[in-house]
This record gives sequence, C-alpha cells and structure tokens, in this order.
Amino acid sequence: MTAAGKRDSGKAGQRESGAEAGRRGSGKRDRYQRGTDLSDIDAAAAAIRERAVGRFPRVAVVLGSGLGSLVEQFRDPVRIPYQAIPGFPDSTVAGHAGELVMGRLAGKEVLAQSGRFHLYEGHDAATVALPVRVFAALGVEILLLTNAAGGIRRTFSSGVVMLIADHINLTFRNPLIGPVLEDEERFPDMSQPYDEELKRLARQVALERQVGLEEGVYAQLLGPSYETPAEIRMLERLGADAIGMSTVLEVIAARARGMRCLGFSVITNPAAGISPQKLDHAEVLETANRVQLQVASLVEGVIAAMVVRPRND
Repeated sequence: MTAAGKRDSGKAGQRESGAEAGRRGSGKRDRYQRGTDLSDIDAAAAAIRERAVGRFPRVAVVLGSGLGSLVEQFRDPVRIPYQAIPGFPDSTVAGHAGELVMGRLAGKEVLAQSGRFHLYEGHDAATVALPVRVFAALGVEILLLTNAAGGIRRTFSSGVVMLIADHINLTFRNPLIGPVLEDEERFPDMSQPYDEELKRLARQVALERQVGLEEGVYAQLLGPSYETPAEIRMLERLGADAIGMSTVLEVIAARARGMRCLGFSVITNPAAGISPQKLDHAEVLETANRVQLQVASLVEGVIAAMVVRPRND
C-alpha cells in the first residue's frame, strides 16, 4: 500500500472517543515504537471518523511542500487539524499546512494530507508512516503522493514534473521494523512499488491535458541538510534521477497494507553540483507554487479516471 481491513467504529457509548483514546494511550513509550501500536492507529481513525461522519474515502493524497492548493478544489470539505488527531504531531515545515481535508474531487470522496511528517523533524519511521496506516484503517485503497525534489538528471530543469517509476531508500530507516501489525505483511514485495495501471493512467492524463511529464527514479535521504556535489555524483551513479526527503517510507508502509501507490515529484531545482546556484527552501516553495496547478490537474485527472469500489458501510 485488501488495504482497508474493516474495523468496527463502535456504537455510541460503547467505544471511547478518539480524544479519550488519545489521552488513555498517551503514556510514554520507547520512541522507536511510537506509532507502531494498533491503539495509536485506532485512536487516530476514530477521531477522524468523529469529524467526518458518513465520509468513506477510497483515495488519499499526500501533498508535498508548496502543493497544498489541491484541497481548494474539494467540494464540501471537512478540515481536521492535526491537533485534533491523537498521535499526529504538529507540522513544523514551511509549505505544510498541518491538516487533513476530506471532500469530493472528480466525483469521488478523497482524503488529503496537507503536511507530512519528516524524519529530519526528529520523528521516527513509524511516526512518518502513521498517517498512511490510519488511511488504510479508514478504508483507503489508493495512495497518491507528491513531493518537491532536486533534479539529478542533467536534462531536468526547474518546474519539471516527474512520474516516480521506482525509488531508492537511503534513509536507512524502515517503518515495518518491530512487531507485525494486523493487516500488514511482514515481507511486502517491492518489485513494483508504484502501480503500473495508475502510472498508465497518469501518462494518459498528462497527454490529454498537455502537461509535460518525465519519468524516473526518486531517492530519499534523511535530511535536513541538502546534499553535497559528491553525494549527488554518487546518487547519479546509483541510478537516481531526483532526490528528496520524503515519500519512500510512506510507500513502504502503504505496500505492506496492500495499497496501490502513485507518485509525482516536482523538480524545484537542480541538485548540488548540477548548477552553480546555491540551494534554498524558499526557491523550492516558489517553484512548487508555480507548477502546482499542473500537478493538481494531473492528480484530479487520474482520480477522475480511476475505478474505485463504492463504500457505504
């Protein structure tokens, strides 16, 4: 990441609220186990259900730096700040709003994560992947991810949109370490982390909507410092076309849950050593803002073309 192992939401008075569950389960635990307990997942899912009664999204979208405008296209949106969700830390990075937004897009119920959690903020891998596991508990089966990335491929210019064909995990972290959770594979197959049918849809939508779309391999590093020119030369030899600090751990958790994944990288700047220009997060946000309408068009088009099973339970 079926992705959505059904969990009974409980009748009124028979199950504590998400907030109560969060308080009950907020005792101090080993930081490397944070987010890996089923009570964390259930408490967060319960809090979201309380705020979005009658909403049953099958599709979730994770929005990267500066790419949060997609939610402005949602009809009848329900906004849930992270402070209202047990186990969800505050977002501390510019360009990440720190909320979940649920609404209708292209005729489908969609859940958007506007502001992700990063390893470089001090979170462990399980916390980074917690939202994905919660989405699966809510019934989400398809996960679309976007990110801002540095371009390693020499032909990439700022503003290029890259369809992620595959990835390289250089964080030396994995959200699956620890006890095997319910509805999760111990050894998920990663030979096709990004769904072939969804990639085909993305290419078709890009052609129809005249959005330039490259394709390549994305590598995730720990961050938060940008890479050195020597590191970029190493990554180039390893086969990476773009570099960033997110996405890969989320996809690993999603695939362990059986979710189908699709990813887009916005190339916001040439990586270190490719260009003499120094790297700056403000430039990342500026470029992401400039091309976010293209990314939104791609995501909306792919969602419109998807066939998802209806859910009303």
